[in-house]
Amino acid sequence: MNFLNAFLFAGCVCAIAQIILDNTKLTPGHITSIYTAIGAFLSFLGIYDNLIKKFGAGATSLISNFGHTLYSSAMQGYNEEGFLGIFTGMLTKSSAAIVAAIVFAFLITLIFKPKD
Repeated sequence: MNFLNAFLFAGCVCAIAQIILDNTKLTPGHITSIYTAIGAFLSFLGIYDNLIKKFGAGATSLISNFGHTLYSSAMQGYNEEGFLGIFTGMLTKSSAAIVAAIVFAFLITLIFKPKD
Protein backbone atom coordinates (compact mmCIF):
# COMPACT_ATOMS: atom_id res chain seq x y z
CA MET A 1 0.00 0.00 0.00
CA ASN A 2 2.93 2.35 0.66
CA PHE A 3 4.07 2.04 -2.94
CA LEU A 4 0.60 2.77 -4.24
CA ASN A 5 0.19 5.85 -2.02
CA ALA A 6 3.59 7.18 -3.07
CA PHE A 7 2.86 6.55 -6.74
CA LEU A 8 -0.57 8.18 -6.64
CA PHE A 9 0.62 11.24 -4.74
CA ALA A 10 3.61 11.86 -6.98
CA GLY A 11 1.49 11.14 -10.05
CA CYS A 12 -1.15 13.67 -9.00
CA VAL A 13 1.45 16.35 -8.34
CA CYS A 14 3.06 15.69 -11.72
CA ALA A 15 -0.33 15.66 -13.46
CA ILE A 16 -1.13 19.06 -11.98
CA ALA A 17 2.19 20.38 -13.26
CA GLN A 18 1.47 18.97 -16.72
CA ILE A 19 -1.98 20.56 -16.78
CA ILE A 20 -0.46 23.91 -15.81
CA LEU A 21 2.22 23.50 -18.48
CA ASP A 22 -0.31 22.64 -21.19
CA ASN A 23 -2.83 25.38 -20.38
CA THR A 24 -0.64 28.36 -19.54
CA LYS A 25 2.38 30.08 -20.97
CA LEU A 26 4.51 29.05 -18.01
CA THR A 27 7.73 27.23 -18.83
CA PRO A 28 9.08 24.16 -17.01
CA GLY A 29 11.46 26.49 -15.18
CA HIS A 30 8.55 28.52 -13.85
CA ILE A 31 6.74 25.40 -12.67
CA THR A 32 9.89 24.07 -11.02
CA SER A 33 10.33 27.36 -9.16
CA ILE A 34 6.68 27.44 -8.13
CA TYR A 35 6.82 23.87 -6.81
CA THR A 36 10.02 24.60 -4.89
CA ALA A 37 8.40 27.65 -3.29
CA ILE A 38 5.25 25.65 -2.50
CA GLY A 39 7.38 22.98 -0.82
CA ALA A 40 9.08 25.62 1.33
CA PHE A 41 5.74 27.23 2.19
CA LEU A 42 4.18 23.88 3.14
CA SER A 43 7.22 23.19 5.28
CA PHE A 44 6.79 26.59 6.95
CA LEU A 45 3.19 25.65 7.78
CA GLY A 46 4.30 22.25 9.11
CA ILE A 47 2.35 20.35 6.45
CA TYR A 48 5.18 18.89 4.40
CA ASP A 49 6.46 16.65 7.21
CA ASN A 50 2.98 15.12 7.40
CA LEU A 51 3.02 14.54 3.64
CA ILE A 52 6.35 12.72 3.95
CA LYS A 53 4.98 10.55 6.77
CA LYS A 54 1.87 9.67 4.77
CA PHE A 55 3.29 9.31 1.24
CA GLY A 56 6.96 8.53 1.91
CA ALA A 57 9.06 8.48 -1.24
CA GLY A 58 6.16 9.94 -3.20
CA ALA A 59 6.68 13.21 -1.35
CA THR A 60 10.47 13.10 -1.09
CA SER A 61 11.22 12.47 -4.76
CA LEU A 62 9.49 15.62 -6.03
CA ILE A 63 11.02 19.05 -6.63
CA SER A 64 8.80 20.43 -3.87
CA ASN A 65 10.92 18.41 -1.44
CA PHE A 66 13.86 20.62 -2.41
CA GLY A 67 11.99 23.64 -1.04
CA HIS A 68 11.15 21.69 2.10
CA THR A 69 14.80 20.68 2.50
CA LEU A 70 16.04 24.25 2.01
CA TYR A 71 13.58 25.59 4.56
CA SER A 72 14.20 22.91 7.17
CA SER A 73 17.99 23.25 6.78
CA ALA A 74 17.77 27.02 7.13
CA MET A 75 15.65 26.73 10.27
CA GLN A 76 17.98 24.15 11.75
CA GLY A 77 20.93 26.46 11.05
CA TYR A 78 19.06 29.36 12.62
CA ASN A 79 18.28 27.35 15.75
CA GLU A 80 21.89 26.21 16.11
CA GLU A 81 23.86 29.30 15.07
CA GLY A 82 21.47 32.23 14.98
CA PHE A 83 20.85 34.51 12.02
CA LEU A 84 23.99 33.57 10.10
CA GLY A 85 23.04 29.91 10.47
CA ILE A 86 20.24 30.53 7.97
CA PHE A 87 22.83 31.03 5.24
CA THR A 88 25.42 28.52 6.38
CA GLY A 89 22.94 25.75 7.06
CA MET A 90 20.63 26.16 4.08
CA LEU A 91 22.37 23.71 1.78
CA THR A 92 23.60 21.16 4.31
CA LYS A 93 20.84 18.62 3.66
CA SER A 94 20.62 19.14 -0.10
CA SER A 95 24.28 19.54 -1.01
CA ALA A 96 24.75 15.86 -1.86
CA ALA A 97 21.86 15.94 -4.32
CA ILE A 98 23.12 19.13 -5.93
CA VAL A 99 26.64 17.75 -6.33
CA ALA A 100 25.28 14.48 -7.71
CA ALA A 101 23.20 16.33 -10.29
CA ILE A 102 26.22 18.34 -11.42
CA VAL A 103 28.52 15.30 -11.62
CA PHE A 104 25.99 13.15 -13.50
CA ALA A 105 25.18 15.99 -15.89
CA PHE A 106 28.89 16.35 -16.61
CA LEU A 107 29.28 12.61 -17.20
CA ILE A 108 26.29 12.57 -19.58
CA THR A 109 27.83 15.42 -21.59
CA LEU A 110 30.96 13.32 -22.03
CA ILE A 111 28.96 10.38 -23.37
CA PHE A 112 26.39 12.06 -25.64
CA LYS A 113 26.80 14.72 -28.30
CA PRO A 114 24.22 17.52 -28.67
CA LYS A 115 22.06 17.75 -31.76
CA ASP A 116 22.93 20.47 -34.23
